[in-house]
Amino acid sequence: MNRYSAFADAARQFGCECSENELMSRHTTFAIGGPADIFVDVLSVEKLSELVRIARETLTPVLVIGNGSNLLVSDEGIEGAVLHLSGLSEIKLIDEYTIECGAAVKLSKLCSFAYDNSLTGLEFAWGIPGTVGGTTYMNAGAYDSCMSEVVVSCNHVSVDGSLGLKEKNELEFGYRTSSYKKSGEIITSVKLRLAHGDQAQIREKMDELMLRRKSKQPLEYPSAGSVFKRPEGYFAGALIQECGLKGYSIGGAEVSVKHSGFIINKGGATCKDVLSLIDYIQNEVLKKFQVKLETEIAIVGKF
Repeated sequence: MNRYSAFADAARQFGCECSENELMSRHTTFAIGGPADIFVDVLSVEKLSELVRIARETLTPVLVIGNGSNLLVSDEGIEGAVLHLSGLSEIKLIDEYTIECGAAVKLSKLCSFAYDNSLTGLEFAWGIPGTVGGTTYMNAGAYDSCMSEVVVSCNHVSVDGSLGLKEKNELEFGYRTSSYKKSGEIITSVKLRLAHGDQAQIREKMDELMLRRKSKQPLEYPSAGSVFKRPEGYFAGALIQECGLKGYSIGGAEVSVKHSGFIINKGGATCKDVLSLIDYIQNEVLKKFQVKLETEIAIVGKF
């Protein structure tokens, strides 16, 4: 019997659908990862709040995921429960310039909604594969812009299951980080303030950035996006390329020939392959440039 079946049983009694030993390779853009003990699709904030309480009562570790676009999951899987925020997907205008949307809303949908309402400020996010909750959690960005420039507040579920709110000055945004990385609170919705813009110009900018992504990023292969943070004064991809590692592979994991900052799953890659490749890259860059590359992706699971 799964040691976390008590959590699953309680969650089912509360009306949630749970599966046991669910392969995480089905739920990450890397297409890598062993089984989660318990996997739950969360359909509302109320259910999420109750699930957090149940997890505390049953001593069940919890990992929350959205689109799984920034995750590398262990081949051994994930202990405890994975809560997939699939149902927090409402999006609406609060006023002329403000959008409120659920954490599960994909950035592509948010960008389209902003465009439809002639709102500018989110063009940089067009093509980022994550959800609003995940990208706010890590303050994701591209092309010299990031989520912290548009987010004004977040609603969340606290570690005890209670509901809370953080205003912008409490979010502690930094490079690929926010207060939520330390607090354990789970973002449920995000409020963003944009500016009125010309719809044709917004579309032109979105199309331009998408074309740049397609020409420079290996979107045709499973990956978790940029693997490494940008080291101060350098670009990670350029350092990796100058080490002659473009196209270098271990098992099914390969440094993309299109963008050296990406590791792609060429087919059958394991978490072990990717971690070995990350370690090799870090060592080579450190030897050649005395620069220590730090990972941007979240590495989770049993090790």
